[in-house]
Amino acid sequence: MGNGFEDLDLGRLRQRRSEKWQLHPPDVLPAFIAEMDYDLAEPVLAALRSAVSRSDCGYAYAAGLGEAFARFAAARHDWAVDPGRVHLVPDVMAGVEAILLLTTEPGDEVVINTPVYPPFFEHIPNAGRRVVEVPLAREDGRWELDFDGLEAAFAAGARGYLLASPHNPTGRVFSAADLGRIGSLADRYGVTVISDEIHASLTLPGARHTAFVAAGDAAAEHGVTLASTSKSFNVAGLKGAVAVAGSPAMQAVLNRLPAACQYGAGLFGVLASEAAWNDGDEWLDALIRQLDHVRAEFGRLLGERLPRARYVPPEASYLAWVDCAELDLGPEPAEVFLRRGRVALSRGLNFGAPGDGFVRVTIGTSSALLAEITDRMAAAVAQGSR
Repeated sequence: MGNGFEDLDLGRLRQRRSEKWQLHPPDVLPAFIAEMDYDLAEPVLAALRSAVSRSDCGYAYAAGLGEAFARFAAARHDWAVDPGRVHLVPDVMAGVEAILLLTTEPGDEVVINTPVYPPFFEHIPNAGRRVVEVPLAREDGRWELDFDGLEAAFAAGARGYLLASPHNPTGRVFSAADLGRIGSLADRYGVTVISDEIHASLTLPGARHTAFVAAGDAAAEHGVTLASTSKSFNVAGLKGAVAVAGSPAMQAVLNRLPAACQYGAGLFGVLASEAAWNDGDEWLDALIRQLDHVRAEFGRLLGERLPRARYVPPEASYLAWVDCAELDLGPEPAEVFLRRGRVALSRGLNFGAPGDGFVRVTIGTSSALLAEITDRMAAAVAQGSR
């Protein structure tokens, strides 16, 4: 596919010090964490090398970050952002927790849509709030928002809604109309919507992402969008994200973010984000072509080697949500794949009860390594049928 995305060396990857490559023994192929295998974009690499060359490793300072994000948002999502409404936070989940503390009261209920990113279950209680699950509805294999369930939860007193948009792990990109309906419900019941849009810039051909705070006046009034380069440019360890206020009321909230949000961020995270948002378009376009390829290739491989697995290609990002219920692997398919196949996948039940029988597979890799992941999954299933 060009740009080095298909030229990955497993031995070199195993030299990385990240959790993905160090958590398991070297005979295990890791595909469990949302981290791609590709090399950094050259603009990001150049910015980091330049900082190291001048020993520039001090505290983060975000002077140009708002302008960089505004340029990127306009170019990628047709979203006009006031740079003054862009606030630095260490990462998306740190931003979520800080905003919950500012917009809700201790003991308040916060809605999430399961199956969903596992840290949602941790950070809401960490903020002293209570999780309320409104599961997505599964219709013909496609996951949809349950608006009756959302309204019931809001009417019962929930004061916050933590939305994953695009959705992790299902890969759904919600329509502007759906987001507008959420905004209307939030306005009716006085709910703050915190939209985790960490995968937004990896929206794939056939889908169109709309920032929640750009989905109408009601959404803007009650919403905050959180964004980051951590997934799209593979720099999660550098610590830098942004919270974007949709309205003057939300801007007043974000103006009260604690100083820890700035000092918890890393200077390298800021520098990498600015470089990515200002100069990373060409690399990102090539990456999206690669991810479009691997989502289709993974479907082809599953069809050949695990035809009883059910998989709907994601509309965004590089995470595959695979239904293993018909593979006869029991309630913990990820454990079976690890033990028998020596391939590490994310446990479906970590995403909530609707994840029963599922695994999440990170497919942001080369075609060759994707084939190896699938071969190991197939070997685990075959071993159990002997």
